[in-house]
This record gives sequence, C-alpha cells and structure tokens, in this order.
Amino acid sequence: MQRRTFLHRSAALAALPLLRSVPGGATAQGASRAALRVNAARLNGWLAQFDAIGRTPTGINRVAYSEADLAGRTFTLDLFRQAGLAPRIDTAGNIFGRLEGTDRSLKPILIGSHVDSVTDGGNFDGPVGSFGAIEVARSLRDQGVRLRHPLDVVVWSNEEGGTIGSKCATGQITPADLEKVARSGKTIREGIGLVGGNVERLGEAVLKKGDLACYIELHIEQGGLLEKAGLQIGVVEGIVGLRWSEVTITGFANHAGTTPMDQRQDAMLAAAKFTVAINDAVRAVPGRTVATVGRMTVSPNTTNVIPGAVVLTVDLRDLDPAKLTHFTSTFERLASEIGTATKTTFAFKSLVNSAPAISDGTVMQWIDASATALGLTRQRMPSGAGHDAQEVAHIAPMAMIFVPSVGGISHSPKEFSKPEDVANGGHVLLNAVIAADKG
Repeated sequence: MQRRTFLHRSAALAALPLLRSVPGGATAQGASRAALRVNAARLNGWLAQFDAIGRTPTGINRVAYSEADLAGRTFTLDLFRQAGLAPRIDTAGNIFGRLEGTDRSLKPILIGSHVDSVTDGGNFDGPVGSFGAIEVARSLRDQGVRLRHPLDVVVWSNEEGGTIGSKCATGQITPADLEKVARSGKTIREGIGLVGGNVERLGEAVLKKGDLACYIELHIEQGGLLEKAGLQIGVVEGIVGLRWSEVTITGFANHAGTTPMDQRQDAMLAAAKFTVAINDAVRAVPGRTVATVGRMTVSPNTTNVIPGAVVLTVDLRDLDPAKLTHFTSTFERLASEIGTATKTTFAFKSLVNSAPAISDGTVMQWIDASATALGLTRQRMPSGAGHDAQEVAHIAPMAMIFVPSVGGISHSPKEFSKPEDVANGGHVLLNAVIAADKG
C-alpha cells in the first residue's frame, strides 16, 4: 500500500465512530470498564499532513537539527496546543506537555516518542508514537476522563542520532557526546541550542529514579514478525543489547601477479572468511541473536595489489546478556583461528557496548490486558532496534507497544504502517495508560 492509498484510507476512517463521551466526566477507573478508543481519523490525518515535511525525492529527510526537523517540531508543538497541552521545551530540547491528574502527589505517567528521521527515511518511525501519545491525551480530554496521575507527553529530540534527548533526560550524556557531529552537520551542542535547549543547564533536564510512574512508548515494529504471524500488536519484552566492534585485520600488501597463492598474507581473504564464520556461528545457535558485518574498508584497495589491511565493523545484538558475552568470545576465537590460517593478525576495538533494556512485567501486563479488551491479537517479542525507551529504562519501569510494518520495511521511503494498525496502537496505548493509572 502506498502513500496515496494511505491518504484515502485515512480520510475514510473519519466515518468511523469516535470516542463516546462519558456523561458528567468520569474518572479513569470508571471509564476502564469498557475499552476506549482514540480518534483514529484524527491520528492518521496528522500523519498524512506530516508526510509533506521533509519529503524529498529520495525519502523523508527530517534529520535532527535540520530545517525540516525544525519545521516538524513546529508542527508538533501546534498539535500539543490543539490537544490542550501547553508545551514546554526542556534544556535538552525535548518537548513536554502535561495533562493534569486529580492527585498531584502521584508521579506522572510518561508516553511519547520522536519526530526526527534518518537520511532518506520514512514517515512512521517516531511520529506514530509521538502523535499517538498526543492523541491519547486529547482523547482523554475530549471524553472527559480524568486520570489520577498526571499524564506527560514527550517528544524526544534527536533519537535517530543516538537517543540524544532521552540520554540527556536520564543523565547519560557526556561532554564528548556534545561535540559529535549530527547528520545535519551541526554538533550536538549546537543542535540542542537550535531547538530551544541550553547545554549550559543540561542538569535541569535530568529525571531521576522515582520521578516517573512508568513510561510507555508506541512504535512501529520496523521488522516483519507481526505481519508474518498475522498479529496486530507486539508487546515488547525488552530492547536488545548492542555491541559494536571495529576489527582491524593486518596482512601484507604485495603484487597480485607475482605472489604465489600459498605465500600470501591476504587481509581481504581473512575478512571474507571471518564474515562467513560470524554468520555460521550465530546461525548454529538457536535463538534471536543477530550479527552483521556492515562496513569494510580495504587497503590499498587496488586491482593488482593483494590487500594488506582491512578494517570492518561487527554489529552484535541480543536480549540475553549471556549470549552477547558468548558470541563476543566466539568471534575473537574465530579471528585467532582465521588469522593463523591466513597469516594475518586481528585486533578488536569496542565502539559501543549497551546492555539490554528489559521491559517491566507489570507494564507489559497492562498492554496485554488492553489488547485483550480491544479484541486484538498480540505476541510478546524483543525489539531488535534501539529506542528512547531503552534510556528511560534506567530510571523507570517501561514497556513498548509495536504495530506491524508492511513488508518489515523501515528506515526507507517505503516504510509504511496501515491506518488501522496505527489506530490499534493508539487504542492500546490509551487503555494501557488507563490501566497504569489504576495501578
């Protein structure tokens, strides 16, 4: 299904029944007797409008701190206002809006996502969760349902550049991080100021353990498991741990025509054997581990010279820390064996080492129960991609809701989630918030 079909179907959803108001204004506990629904037409309509912001011939380009990102944030700020949420921008550049509860002594429930994109990406990664969260708050107001807890809606800044906004909010940003250059060409330090933050006062943006009741994030799956299984909702068990390594393989550059095959120290051959060995090792062990050799630089990279050096990257992911440790050791052992066989040497450098972020059992149960009440099929599953939720997990109970991605495609102009799936995600998020408020 393409964008034109999406726009047509979004308009058609306007004919569906909207939220029924609760006579006299009800509390969330009273309203939770029956599953509630968000305004599906409104939610999908926002996504359809947003598609024009940052749209280029090669895809959506709303990379953080770009002009398109600023335009996207302006659009989003207006949605906050329409929902009756007076938006504020914290010193990290994150956008917050609050729907007050009846008991201000209670900690807020936090929901949200992001609106920035990758280069040449799609319109659903991030905006579905951000606009879904705004719609939940607006639907509660429209229906006259009052929560006991305050409900905070957040749109994190620069998620695609390394979950920068949520790292700032959870106190995990470093001075070195601020000097990194984003895809827009601006440093993180410059970008935070550009979107309304203040790096000199970043400490004011930090949330501590105990500041939140919980965090729930709605997101597209970005994979094809739900679609393949014919299921409507994914309840995310956790976000996989990530280990990135840079591997330098050193051989000896020599003439391609005069060096016999049995006398070569071919770094490219060693790299090829290592790539295949990684794939075979992971496939041989049951489970959901994935490993990828994603970048390779060859030197001297000349047709008639045996490669003397190769630098490659390994991306290893799993929800189980023991699996990450096991395969890290396995890859080093394989490298040693291949190095001996090819007369080359391997050197490993760790680039990223993030632990898995495990979802909270109670929050997952609220999502499960919400899907059941709505008559939606579901499964529990890990997230193979990183999200702001993994940072918030450091300070609060969290879980995520996934909706299907057509073809399992994401970070691509072809990224798409059907309007009915987007609506289902909004419905589940709404009812999970009500369950959290009761909890």
